[in-house]
Amino acid sequence: MLAALDHHLLDDSARAGLRGWPRFAMEFLYFGVKEARACLFVGLFFGAVLLVPRAGVLGLPRYDALLVLALAIQAWMVWSGLESWDELKAVSLFHLVGFALEVFKVSGSIQSWSYPDFAYTKLWGVPLFSGFMYASIGSYIIQAWRLFDLRIRHHPPYWMAVLIAVLIYVNFFTHHYFGDYRWYLAACALGLYARTTVMFRPLDRERRMPMLLAFVLIGFFIWLAENISTFWGVWRYPNQLGAWSVVHVGKWSSWSLLVVMTFTIVAHLKHIKASIHVPEQ
Repeated sequence: MLAALDHHLLDDSARAGLRGWPRFAMEFLYFGVKEARACLFVGLFFGAVLLVPRAGVLGLPRYDALLVLALAIQAWMVWSGLESWDELKAVSLFHLVGFALEVFKVSGSIQSWSYPDFAYTKLWGVPLFSGFMYASIGSYIIQAWRLFDLRIRHHPPYWMAVLIAVLIYVNFFTHHYFGDYRWYLAACALGLYARTTVMFRPLDRERRMPMLLAFVLIGFFIWLAENISTFWGVWRYPNQLGAWSVVHVGKWSSWSLLVVMTFTIVAHLKHIKASIHVPEQ
């Protein structure tokens, strides 16, 4: 069923009869459907986060149940052909990168946040399912790239994009010791991607959006998901231990920078490099 839906969504046959408001409405509808389809892993995973009770399922602690469900969702997507083995490798890389960050952030000397519940599948205080929260971002970008037939114009030189992505990731660790250079890195990213445009096809015609706007919008929705997850007590920041409060809006910038890093990894996948235009120096 989903394969048939994908086939239909990828059909870019011209709809010559669509004009004016009917075209706008149809393109907006298809844009929403494609976004929802690209969020398949995200939706199923966070649906599990919301539905699995804190007490767990059938004697299995909540964090362990979430790991089992995340693995089952991932296996089903690969088995059904909704995700390729190459895409699974990329998603697994996001999982490892995210898990390493989680281990550092919850460590005794840092304690940026914590996972308060017991789990059998906890390593260094971090439940293994947590890496899937980062993997879901990568999964979304990979699926959206395919469904919207994305092309990137005026991408910065690869070595610059990789350098800023590495520095963004390193800053998540080093700002606890040497100062937070987030805004300097954001300024660098602003300069690098100022001319970059993402071309996408919601229906049969190509539309465009500034790449920086896409980073900020994705970061915003991740920030919303983070608020929902902390409200459900999946993890807690120190200021939420007594009573829940909205996650500081500053986290939006952190998530947007993480999206820049995730995008850089996806952009270097072999099968999509051809859709990226890097101006000659």
